[in-house]
Amino acid sequence: MNKEDLKFNSKTIHGGQELEKGYGAIMPPIYQTSTFAQVTPGKHKGYAYARSANPTRTALENSLASIENGNYGLAFGSGLAAIDAIMKLFNPGDEILSNYDLYGGSFRLFKEVFEKYGLVFHFINMHDVETIENYITKNTKLIWMETPTNPMLNILDIKAITNIAKEHKLLVAVDNTFATPYLQRPIDLGGDIVMHSATKYLGGHSDTVVGGIVVKEKELANKLYFIQNASGAVCGPMDSFLVLRGIKTLHVRMQRHCENTATIAKFLNQHPRVEKVYWPGFKNHPNHEIAKNQMKYFGGMVSFMPKEGDYNRAIEIIKKLSLFTLAESLGGVESLVGHPASMSHGSMPKEEREKIGIKDALIRVSVGIEDVQDLIKDLENALS
Repeated sequence: MNKEDLKFNSKTIHGGQELEKGYGAIMPPIYQTSTFAQVTPGKHKGYAYARSANPTRTALENSLASIENGNYGLAFGSGLAAIDAIMKLFNPGDEILSNYDLYGGSFRLFKEVFEKYGLVFHFINMHDVETIENYITKNTKLIWMETPTNPMLNILDIKAITNIAKEHKLLVAVDNTFATPYLQRPIDLGGDIVMHSATKYLGGHSDTVVGGIVVKEKELANKLYFIQNASGAVCGPMDSFLVLRGIKTLHVRMQRHCENTATIAKFLNQHPRVEKVYWPGFKNHPNHEIAKNQMKYFGGMVSFMPKEGDYNRAIEIIKKLSLFTLAESLGGVESLVGHPASMSHGSMPKEEREKIGIKDALIRVSVGIEDVQDLIKDLENALS
């Protein structure tokens, strides 16, 4: 059987993988080595130096490519290192269109690092797809989108936006961290580059920091492989092993994440002390129909605004939680809670944050896979 013809749930376990040739190990060994013996200068068994390639990292990269229906995968030291590599495809004067409501770390990298090297970024509202064409110039090279967005849970229409990009011969990159390939596969919808903070759902256990890129076209892959090797922001073999292990249970974890989040979103939406809940599974969500068509389910994230909400009220609620841990990151088996204005988006200017709805009272929840009734009791106690 051709492993690339497998259904998704089987691909998470077998996709892109081969049995270890030495002893038939089921899991790829952790090749904890910096260098490899060469027979003669330049002649080796496929690996020379671990920055360029490592067998454990190769196994992860093959798995990433398989589950995203791409042909080439690359693994990096973090999600931001992966984004950094993508931005290095471009030259001073090139313009990049990005949705305005995106992860604060991405915004910081674009504005405070790459703008000073001559890249030009336009942060725009991509919900009205037709307005995108108003920002395309002869210098535009890339459309960058994050969907669902962090932390407002807006949904962008990947297929519609990629259709516009193709008309203008632009690349499209999609940050698929929140959705994972379990819920949506941007390459199938016309995207050129898929990026992951594999630290989150792909790893799934809050025990490693890794980034990933998947592409379909060989020429683009070769450019990114060159940048990966030349810049050296790769992940180590142990981190590769941990994410590869996490991917093997991605499908069962995501199913529970989605089920729990749906229950919690509905609970919060009916709670008298909650002003507004942001979750694309609600029929009144402005992008619900796109989410329903584009995604398998509605994800494991939910954000909400308490009534009479301000910074102090948000912190009061967060401090009362016991099962939900206040911490950076998301996507682990345990439930986490975050305060976007001071954490994930703390580096974004206040006026920029508030323009996209990130007010001081907003609370972001990464719903884990615990018993959902225990989670609801914890939230009820914190809100009461």
